[in-house]
Amino acid sequence: MEIFSLDGHPYVELCDLLKFQGWSESGAAAKAVIAEGLVEVDYQIETRKRCKITAGKIVSFNGEFVRVET
Repeated sequence: MEIFSLDGHPYVELCDLLKFQGWSESGAAAKAVIAEGLVEVDYQIETRKRCKITAGKIVSFNGEFVRVET
């Protein structure tokens, strides 16, 4: 499982996290896969594109996982 650091920020939006992880080529592509129900946050399908991902959350997409830390 990979680790994503918030670097002092309180959260990262889900669509941005997918871009930062390299799991999508663009914001539009990230929003599309989220809307299709292909992304999970803490093992639950998440369809809110700008869902605030805070420290301690685990995000998964296409068999890959990332844990968000402070």
